Amino acid sequence: MKAFGLKALLAAATMAFALGAGAAEINGIKFDDTMKVAGKELKLNGLGMRTKFVIKVYAAGLYLPEKSKSVAEIMKMDGPRRVQLIMVRDISSDDFGSAFTTGLNANSTKEEKTKILNQTMQFGQMFAELPGIKKGDVLHLDWVPGTGTVCELNGKKVGETIQGLDFYNAVLKIWLGDKPVDSSLKPHLLGEPN
Repeated sequence: MKAFGLKALLAAATMAFALGAGAAEINGIKFDDTMKVAGKELKLNGLGMRTKFVIKVYAAGLYLPEKSKSVAEIMKMDGPRRVQLIMVRDISSDDFGSAFTTGLNANSTKEEKTKILNQTMQFGQMFAELPGIKKGDVLHLDWVPGTGTVCELNGKKVGETIQGLDFYNAVLKIWLGDKPVDSSLKPHLLGEPN
């Protein structure tokens, strides 16, 4: 009887480990531990929940070629990168685009903003074309070396590819800059536990 109990316990533990392996979770939302972007495997660096006035807006995950807790190091990384947002509430395209613009402006110098002005306008136009973003929608913001910033909503490309690593890094600063859109989210994206 003891042998049977031990086997059952081991089987249950193995199954629990298998189910838990390969995914991280926040508030019931799962993020894969790895993702492929441009044929390269990226690792989940960290994840957290974006809140605004205590209202949950989206869960965010940062995927990198190698894990890092250094913003400066992340900005200089070679290879693709991904920010994955999973919406936990509906938001209009105007509100979403406005939040991105506010985040870009808060974390870029005047010179940086001038340098990426065309890309920022292109990015804003992309959001204007969306009817809105719904609860459960998944948005990918990818840096693909040699290609540019590629955005996908629920697996479908949105807008045009936006050129320039400076622009993608400005997008990353929305969450990782000196004035992040959510100061409690930044350390989680840098790998601190939730």
